[in-house]
Amino acid sequence: MGHHLPEHGHDAGSGAPDWLPPALVLLAAAVGYLLLVRRAHHRNPALGWSRWRTGFFLGGILLLGVALLPPVAPFAHEDFRGHMAQHLLIGMYAPLALVLAAPVTLLLRTLPPPRGRRLTAVLHSLPARVIAHPAPALVLSTGSLVVLYFTPLYNATTTSPAAHWLLHAHFLLSGCLFAYAIAGPDPAPSRPGARARLVYLGVAIAAHAVISQVMYGGFWVDIHAPVDQVQGGAEVMYYGGDLAELLLAAALVATWRPEPRCATGRGARRGVVPARSVSGGS
Repeated sequence: MGHHLPEHGHDAGSGAPDWLPPALVLLAAAVGYLLLVRRAHHRNPALGWSRWRTGFFLGGILLLGVALLPPVAPFAHEDFRGHMAQHLLIGMYAPLALVLAAPVTLLLRTLPPPRGRRLTAVLHSLPARVIAHPAPALVLSTGSLVVLYFTPLYNATTTSPAAHWLLHAHFLLSGCLFAYAIAGPDPAPSRPGARARLVYLGVAIAAHAVISQVMYGGFWVDIHAPVDQVQGGAEVMYYGGDLAELLLAAALVATWRPEPRCATGRGARRGVVPARSVSGGS
């Protein structure tokens, strides 16, 4: 471990250009989701759309805003503890909220039938089934932390704005993928049963605990920051990660539904997915 945290190349005078693009992107995402909700209500007023899911999406956007805008973003540039708090918000808390908003189901309800069938075909394609399985999602979300903090990669992201934003994108996408594979209400043809998903979640909890404890002890980490910041960041990762994973476990229990008998028989063995799992619920 070094004794300073490298600068990101952001000076105080460029504050507005730094926070304005992510703010506009988040605003556009929120408006886009609300427009889809409105369309869903118009297309099927009786079915409508769950206010809870809308609230989850807006909550996820809010969490991303907290992470990417002042005062958290400047703090994350200066202090490793801020970076870790930002990482948890972008990679664990916001993804869970966004996934619980069921954006794929909302798209399926609002797209014209031909486009909806194409989206369903993509969801059932082999690449989608592989990447949406909890095992690859676990490797991408949790396994990548070893590469990030125990190689020079993290230090490289602190000196390159492009690498810094790519890291944010990785946190968000891999976090969404893992939350979707474990507890997402959207259709997921390759998702295993609840017991298997609990096992994968347990592996993620254990991995986060080991990584944070090794980081706290200063073993093999390659982070150019003061020791107290690295230890503080490890504590944020340990306790904040535990809370996020408990929320994910609660979401798994809340969204779990027993499979119908027809899906556990001969049809399930052939990879046939019940029709109701494609349309989703509200």
